[in-house]
Amino acid sequence: MFDSRKLRERKLFDDLFRDYEGPTFAIRLWNGWTWTSLSGERPTITVVIETPKALQALTMEPNELTLGQAFIRREIDVEGDVFSVFSVAEYLISRPHSLAGRVVDFLLRMGARSDRWFHHGARHSKERDRASIGYHYDQPAEFFRPWLGQTLAYSCAYFRSRADSLDLAQEQKLDLICRKLRLQPLERFLDIGCGWGSLILHAAEKYGVRSHGITLSQTQAQAAQCRIDSSGIKRRCTVELRDYRDCEKLSGSFDKIASVGMFEHVGLKNLSQYFKTVHRLLSPGGSFLNHGIARSPLSAVRQDSFIDRYVFPDGRLVTLSQATSAAESAGFEVRDVENLREHYELTLRKWVCSLRQNKDALLSYVSEETYRIWLLYMAGSEAAFRRGDIAVYQVLLSRPEQGNCRFPLVREDWYSASKTEKGVGV
Repeated sequence: MFDSRKLRERKLFDDLFRDYEGPTFAIRLWNGWTWTSLSGERPTITVVIETPKALQALTMEPNELTLGQAFIRREIDVEGDVFSVFSVAEYLISRPHSLAGRVVDFLLRMGARSDRWFHHGARHSKERDRASIGYHYDQPAEFFRPWLGQTLAYSCAYFRSRADSLDLAQEQKLDLICRKLRLQPLERFLDIGCGWGSLILHAAEKYGVRSHGITLSQTQAQAAQCRIDSSGIKRRCTVELRDYRDCEKLSGSFDKIASVGMFEHVGLKNLSQYFKTVHRLLSPGGSFLNHGIARSPLSAVRQDSFIDRYVFPDGRLVTLSQATSAAESAGFEVRDVENLREHYELTLRKWVCSLRQNKDALLSYVSEETYRIWLLYMAGSEAAFRRGDIAVYQVLLSRPEQGNCRFPLVREDWYSASKTEKGVGV
């Protein structure tokens, strides 16, 4: 009887993965029985199925939500190279689903959308955006420090070498942004979506500007203020809880503006308003650096994905062409575009490594389910960047003053020895 059950299970997986061509992997069931995708080869990962319910999630109409939910509930686990498991997941999700499976997916999406509308209003309303930002960022700062590193920069780092440490690469990113904007002492600088204050502190300390940061996250604003208070540059660095759409009184107040990792929350619907607002905030002749993730025009838009449900509620990535078109329509001139896709892949690998190394410490601040959500999100994002489904772009824009952008003819100064490397502070 047991042998016949093993034969049925083997046939189930043989049929399910008949066309799979990714890295060799194994599946181990709760009873210890193991199947390997390619006999004779050592698997790079083992997918551990802990319950019959999890087996059903894997084999019957699997999608991002069912597989993701099984992982965060520890019904499915992964042993070995966690990044390789996404080849298996992509294969399963891409297989044709039955009409019944599509109906269930549709009903789940409608239920989630109705719940968000009832509690927080229309998508990308100010109230709902505050709720979405709070959901993602309002974890204790102590949860982020062990894996973000000393800078507390939660965005793509900049690696001059693959051997660079995360802290060095994040310092290089902050400095590259300041160089592209060509910040000068006493200029007025705004960081939209300033996070825990990394960029405003770096710009004020290293470039002597008057930095101001805004964020929708209460915990981020409090942490940034604490860092400012202990920095010794309080007179030149400030932060506040504010929506970028509530900055009417600040029009024309800034010489330079940056937005790093906030653009992803804007959404296509508000893209025009976003760039028009930033244009108004910027003085004529000023420049704006927008650092954000965009999706490839060739990648499918997944409605109500695992990330949308558990990580970034209402997050919708636009394409680079949609972003630059909206920026130009708002009056900006595009001066430079740089794709840092490989840099984000490296950043995410380091974050995942640190998440796993610091698991015990992190579980002092968040639940195991929250920890596993972040682990799955980071590892899955690395796979998406590696495939080229998404990329991160630094787009440098200017607001010309009668045609004058106040830029030199060349950009060698972006890559010369940095102020940090020279040991120069302001």
